[in-house]
Amino acid sequence: MASTTAAAAILGALPAAPATAAPATLATTVTLAVPVAPVTNVAPVLAPAPAVPTRRAVSSAVSYAMGKIGAPYRWGAEGPNAFDCSGLVQWSFKKAGINLPRTSRQQSRVGTPVAKSDLRPGDLVFFYRPVKHVGIYIGGGKIVHASNKRNPVKISDLSRMPFNSARRVS
Repeated sequence: MASTTAAAAILGALPAAPATAAPATLATTVTLAVPVAPVTNVAPVLAPAPAVPTRRAVSSAVSYAMGKIGAPYRWGAEGPNAFDCSGLVQWSFKKAGINLPRTSRQQSRVGTPVAKSDLRPGDLVFFYRPVKHVGIYIGGGKIVHASNKRNPVKISDLSRMPFNSARRVS
């Protein structure tokens, strides 16, 4: 509003064109002085780095999965009332703030590889060749997993299925 009023005042101060004059092109440049402070010491804006899952978040994921013991197995189910194996893993980690892919085969490619002898609670453990099943290591040679349609989410010995690999997401 103030700049419109200032422009009108400037244009009103210009001499009017004579009535008998031929049409002319009138070019007027209006410069308004606006003080601008120099910008110094500006850090470049960078995209935030992806969050690295913490051990606390992984521990929370284990707790969420353990809280689902007894929930029914259903192929393709992603929770919160029924799960398949990778659905339980994905749901538990998502509740803890960690996004994982949906299938066990995709999950077998995230994080870093872990030797079976170096497993710690929260590591993802994969079974069969090619990968067809996943569970979450809880310690003591045991995993929590959604096993099959005959069994609900449960704790099993790691040795009950053919071990393929393990991954750590933190």
